[in-house]
Amino acid sequence: MAERMQRKMMAHYIDSTFGGETPDWYRLGKDLEEFNVELNPDVEQFKNILGENNINHNGYEVSADSEPFYARTGDALFAKLQGIVDTLAQYEGCQTEAVEVHLWEAGTAQGSFVAYRQTCYVIPSSYGGDTSGYQIPFTVYYTGEKVKGSFVPNAAGGGTFTADT
Repeated sequence: MAERMQRKMMAHYIDSTFGGETPDWYRLGKDLEEFNVELNPDVEQFKNILGENNINHNGYEVSADSEPFYARTGDALFAKLQGIVDTLAQYEGCQTEAVEVHLWEAGTAQGSFVAYRQTCYVIPSSYGGDTSGYQIPFTVYYTGEKVKGSFVPNAAGGGTFTADT
């Protein structure tokens, strides 16, 4: 009988440099009890004149909410989020990369795992919070094509993504 996989085996990273020369992968999840990537499929269901049921599937509008996100001094992702909030940045100011890592599936290099990188926009929805701490919850809007590759985690909590050839 197959065992249920633990949630921590699907890792989600954001490049906290937001377009810097060398990505700094920040793993999401420290304060999250839940993180769901919503596919939001664009599907139209209709019946033709022959009485047959059909669908038009026009793709996905993929997004994920990260709430709460507690601010921590010295945290690179917090600094970028605060910058977006302070300047009300749009478009390129919110664009970065995301990587999803299958920690249950070995990659091509030793110590690596199968991973998918994708361009995304990280857009804060509010800032403030309650007495538990200063928060900047945000939504990740995934865009573009997924690029398959390998990810090697490091001891600092980040890692290195290498695209397959």
